[in-house]
Amino acid sequence: MSKNRPSDFGSFWYTVGKELAEIPVAPEVESIPMRSTDFADLYGVRLSSIGPYRLFGYLSIPKGEGPFPVIYYVPKNASVLEIIPQGTSNEIRSRYITFSLACRGMRNSDSPYAAMYPGQLTDGLESHETYVYRSIVADTVRGADYIMTRPEVDKNRVAAWGNDNAILAAALHDSITHIVSTPAYLFDPIESVSKTDSYPLAEFGDYIRSNPSNSDMARSILEYFNLRWHAQSITANTLIMADHEDGIYSTETLSDLKELIPSEITLHGSERSSFKDGLFAENWITSEMFGKEVSPIVPEHWR
Repeated sequence: MSKNRPSDFGSFWYTVGKELAEIPVAPEVESIPMRSTDFADLYGVRLSSIGPYRLFGYLSIPKGEGPFPVIYYVPKNASVLEIIPQGTSNEIRSRYITFSLACRGMRNSDSPYAAMYPGQLTDGLESHETYVYRSIVADTVRGADYIMTRPEVDKNRVAAWGNDNAILAAALHDSITHIVSTPAYLFDPIESVSKTDSYPLAEFGDYIRSNPSNSDMARSILEYFNLRWHAQSITANTLIMADHEDGIYSTETLSDLKELIPSEITLHGSERSSFKDGLFAENWITSEMFGKEVSPIVPEHWR
């Protein structure tokens, strides 16, 4: 278990936030009629993050009178950006504003920097200033900045959904009211590496073995991104989707994270079924956003 929060943890993230605040969001929004529907309009959005660096995202807004709740699909550790996650019912766009953002390196946000997958998680890990994930977290926060500029948004119902970045978004941006997170690589990352040879966590192990002279620095840098040290800043109602009982991030492992988050939290262990796990998450977010009497919108093959 990581026991030592960096002494300058707060000032590190304050500096990132200050640097981001000095860059205008500068949104450019373009309608995408081909992907709009009878119940939602789709837009391509370009934003500026630190660097400055231009990012791309998909914004879907329900037709009708708002304001609407939001699901912000945070940047992921993969190359392809989707409007909504694969397997999600497209009809979700009739109920929620959805915003999916490609961080730098992902397709559509890959100029001038095109990330390698695997490889992105350790790019620039030689120093705090060069580590690419510092900028990726800033990109994630910038997505939340943009969401809050939209007049259609119900600011009391804004969910960050995704991997570890959903927790980081909520810890660093107080607009997030709900979290659905499946931690995959940033909770006690160095300790977790020894338990698996699977990616994405294995990237950290590969790096340390290949760069033994920089291993202490890499370990130090990753502590700034460790969810353990961000947990106390969470005020959003939170659903953590854990691995199955034999997985790296099982409910047993993530029980520490649960105890550190001061807000209302549900920890759900995987039932080894995308249907059962997906239905649990959809029921949770629907209940949180609309009340228990409202049914979730699920894919047709789940009905």
